[in-house]
Amino acid sequence: MMAYWIPIVLVLAVLYNSIKILMEYERGVIFFLGKVQGVKGPGIIIVLPLIQTMRRVNLQTVTMDVPAQDVITRDNVSVKVNAVIFFRVVDPQRATLAVQDYLYSTSQIAQTTLRSVLGQSQLDELLAKRDEINAELQRIIDQQTEPWGVKVTVVEVKNVDLPQEMQRAIAKQAEAERERRAKVIHAEGEFQASQKLLEAADVMARNPIALQLRYLQTLVEVAAEKNSTTIFPVPIDLISPFLQAMKKP
Repeated sequence: MMAYWIPIVLVLAVLYNSIKILMEYERGVIFFLGKVQGVKGPGIIIVLPLIQTMRRVNLQTVTMDVPAQDVITRDNVSVKVNAVIFFRVVDPQRATLAVQDYLYSTSQIAQTTLRSVLGQSQLDELLAKRDEINAELQRIIDQQTEPWGVKVTVVEVKNVDLPQEMQRAIAKQAEAERERRAKVIHAEGEFQASQKLLEAADVMARNPIALQLRYLQTLVEVAAEKNSTTIFPVPIDLISPFLQAMKKP
């Protein structure tokens, strides 16, 4: 009786090992006696034991930290820079056949490219033109990984660590720039004020009554201060009509 159960158990074991379930974000590269046969999935697939093998490939986007790299910029400033890279497999077959470990290889390409690109940039460009540098890094790395079936979507420089003396120099430079802007704004204000005063003087020169009205307005403003005594001359033009009226019989 046991002799009948042995083949059944063996068949069930073979079937159990043959059935593979691939998730929606997975693909299986099938090899038949060592030769690639194609890509299957997602869902349930059958892999024949001994003559077929399968290698799973994840199609999800991978987020990888690029370790901090020592970089000497074009203006001879030593900095430490790290970055983050986002990529995914778009061709499972090439990612399996063209490179032994696409994760490790992409990481190494990212590190060398980071040092190369940032070494060609000046410190001011590294700090101010971050978007342009990120785009250049993404373009170069994606160009290198494209034969592997790997698509690099985003590369972002995260931190730029400067030496202490360079941080102090940049702080002094920023302070000097703020002082320069303040002086320029003050000078522009003085220039505009002088123009307005010149225009007011021209108006008063053409209309003497305007000067008298301004004089009276100043008197009102001074009179509002009750904590002091003010002595001011009265223009003879203002009181001459009253003097003439008193002289008439």
